[in-house]
Formats: sequence, C-alpha cells, structure tokens
Amino acid sequence: MSTIDLTPLYRTMVGFDRMANLIDSASRLDGAQGYPPYNIERVADDAFAIEIAVAGFGEEDLEIETNENLLTIAGKKVQDEDAEERQFLHRGIAERGFLRRFQLADHVIVTGASLKNGLLRVDLVRELPEAKKPRKIEIGSTTTKKSKPKLIQGEKVSAA
Repeated sequence: MSTIDLTPLYRTMVGFDRMANLIDSASRLDGAQGYPPYNIERVADDAFAIEIAVAGFGEEDLEIETNENLLTIAGKKVQDEDAEERQFLHRGIAERGFLRRFQLADHVIVTGASLKNGLLRVDLVRELPEAKKPRKIEIGSTTTKKSKPKLIQGEKVSAA
C-alpha cells in the first residue's frame, strides 16, 4: 500500500491535526487485523453496536476497556489443564489471543456488553452534552425607550 502525504493538511487547516493523525494511523494498519471478525451496526440514530465473533472464549477470557476515545477489546485464552493431552487431527478453531481497537467519536460511550452464542456485543450510544445540542432561538422585538421590555419569568413587582 502506498503512503499518503498529509503535510498539506497540516499547512492549510488549523485544529484538524487530530483527524489527520487518525487518517495516517488508519492507513498504516497491517493485514493482521482480520481476526477476530466483527460487525459494526447502527441500531438507532445515536446508538451503535459492535459484534465480535469470539468462539471458544468465555467472559473470564475477555477484557473491555475504554480510555478517552479508544475502545480496546482483548481476548486471552487460558490454557486448559488437559490441552497438552489432546491430539488434534485438524485445528480450525483459532483460540489465539487478540487485541482489537476501535476509535470512538466524541461523546460516544459504552453502555454495556454481553456474550451470547460466541458473539460479544458491545453497545454504544452518542450522548451530546446539553451545551452541544441544537437550540431553537426565538425571534423577538428589540427593546427601545418607547416600548416596554417583555417579562420573561415571574411576575412584575410593584414599588411600594
């Protein structure tokens, strides 16, 4: 794969260096990212789910961690006591450890995880802070000396 020079982005855009770094790191991924297979699903407008095929792994073998905007899912299979006694003619079920990382957008948080039928499901939701949510601004008249100001809240108190 050819490399992409992102220098023009750094010269012409201010504050987008984080995005350029993400693009740069995504372009460097090697082919070893194929195990285990996974799906990313949009469940609702602001809800998502990541499903990872983790056949042979139990809850005690999996670790899910979030740090800032990075979700890390690791699997480490503990060797069975009788593993050395077993003799396989064909071993097609990969029980090797894995480390899978997902870059999360701002304000996306993990709300839960479940393991069922060999699929690990991690539920995510985007929760915008109140300050980032769109607000409707009412159009009103400006206050002049001739007009009285509008009463916004409460009742007018008379001077006694």
